[in-house]
Amino acid sequence: MESSTLTRQATPPCLAETYTPTTPEHVKQIEINRLRAKVAQRQRELEASSSSTPNSNNKRALTSSSDSSSRPLKRDSRLGTYFEYDLSKMVNTKGGFLVEDNNGVDEDRIRKEKEREKQRAMQNEEPPIYLDPTLNPKCKECESMDIDQTFKKVFGCLVCKKCINEYPERYSLLTKTECKEDYLLTDPELRDHEVMPHLLKANPHKSTYANMMLFLRYQVEEFAWKKWGSPEALDAEYERRTAEKKKKKNKKFEQSLGELRKKTKEGIWQRRKDEEHRHSFGQLERGPDGISQQICHECGFTVDISTSLEVEQIEVNLFRSKSLWLPIRGRGAFGGQVISQALVSATNCVEPAFGLHSLHCYFLTSASTSVPIVYDIERLRNGKSYVTRAVKARQKGRIIFVMLCSFQKPEPWQPSYQWPMPKVPSPGECELEEARYTRVIEDPNTHPKLREMYQAFLQERNRSPIAIKRAKVHDISPDGTIRYMYWMQARNIPKYEAPFQKCILSYISDILFIGTASRTMGMKRVGKGPNVRSMHSTIDHSIYFYTDDFDCGDWLLYVIACPRAGSGRGVVHGRMYTQQGTLVAVTSQEGVVRAAVWGPEEEKVKPKL
Repeated sequence: MESSTLTRQATPPCLAETYTPTTPEHVKQIEINRLRAKVAQRQRELEASSSSTPNSNNKRALTSSSDSSSRPLKRDSRLGTYFEYDLSKMVNTKGGFLVEDNNGVDEDRIRKEKEREKQRAMQNEEPPIYLDPTLNPKCKECESMDIDQTFKKVFGCLVCKKCINEYPERYSLLTKTECKEDYLLTDPELRDHEVMPHLLKANPHKSTYANMMLFLRYQVEEFAWKKWGSPEALDAEYERRTAEKKKKKNKKFEQSLGELRKKTKEGIWQRRKDEEHRHSFGQLERGPDGISQQICHECGFTVDISTSLEVEQIEVNLFRSKSLWLPIRGRGAFGGQVISQALVSATNCVEPAFGLHSLHCYFLTSASTSVPIVYDIERLRNGKSYVTRAVKARQKGRIIFVMLCSFQKPEPWQPSYQWPMPKVPSPGECELEEARYTRVIEDPNTHPKLREMYQAFLQERNRSPIAIKRAKVHDISPDGTIRYMYWMQARNIPKYEAPFQKCILSYISDILFIGTASRTMGMKRVGKGPNVRSMHSTIDHSIYFYTDDFDCGDWLLYVIACPRAGSGRGVVHGRMYTQQGTLVAVTSQEGVVRAAVWGPEEEKVKPKL
């Protein structure tokens, strides 16, 4: 009964389905909703992945980022030093390098390259080809229409590429250098495009260099034949220029070789001088005659006049100096030493029967003491009674001094006359120049600069081979002539023969000689103003000998007077007497004597063009 009362539930019957047709608006809305749902789902996935919750592998997702992702990560120190570059600002130099914009790019170079490319591009433009064969140009060699447009446009030559290769003697290209060297053409001719058409190509050495200029061979030859007249005339001119170039090259080589030889000789001479013993002089030692002298404490050498006059013979008529002395404040070697060495050289080229009676010399330029002087003797005349010799002194290839000297066979039986010797104190009554210098130096009132100058003069006097004593200074004779008189003597010399005595006297004759002109005019050695001597130098020197009976080792009186000075020059005359009053020699000299006064500036001559 219960079972009868319980009834089984049954599924209700389905309602009949009703079909609603889909419109385009519905399809559009469905698609929009689908896209929105998809975007919302992606957003939820991104939010879930950005959390710090690890995934199933207990790792954080690769695309996840922490809250501090907006801040840059710290650089790992293990990576070392590196630089960050913004590649968006880089410029490709097309040379294998990337540089920053406007940094390292040579704008001028790029501009030049573009200009060269533009010039070459203008030549490479090809004209159109006509369908009518009669309108197209043809090759003048083979009548082909395959004309090389470059040759046509640049050179005005109608020739095909095949003929260019077959006839290189006519259509090959020549560089500007080849045209100048082989055909003797000039730059203005080659640069004139109307006269000499040329093709421009990139310079193979550097892109920034000017374009290479190429010329057509037959055009170059036609222009060269027209210029020189014929190929034979061109060959003759080429040979002439080649010979002239070779001559200049040989001349330059000879000059270089001569300079090298000169330097080698100077180097050998300098090494020889360096290897020579250098004397080390001690204190002054006063001899029994009252004359002080310095002696080398290593070799015992004593300063002697003979060492200053010594020359070595290197050829029959060629001699060379061994030593040269530069005086204090001097412009060159001492003139008296040059005269005496030249006289020694000339005397060696004369027979002993002839004795020197006169010499006349000119100083052309000052002589350097660092290079030896070479004396060249010329035998001008060999007579029965007189012999004449000419001496040319050369240094560094230049003539610095010339001298004419005449020798005579003595004629003592002829009558004689001389001026009397002036009355002066004897040498024993006069003091040496060294003593006077010492007195000035020891004077406490002497200016320090003046004391320093006199100390230098004292050292020079001590080493000089000539001793000097003042006899009379600025002596005025009854006729008004101002005279300076000195006793002079060669230190510690033996009794030499007359020829060498005359050489020593020539050395002495140039001491205190031209300076007498400035002393006569009252010029001072040091100071400032128009009354100070600025320069004095010898121009010419003459000596006349009238006896062989004298000894330079004994005191000689040198009487000097200046008859005239002016226009920056002065002339002095001198006479040398023995203590017995014999007039040995008469001297004369002219030299440059200038005060510290300068004339008006010369106006510069304007060029006429």
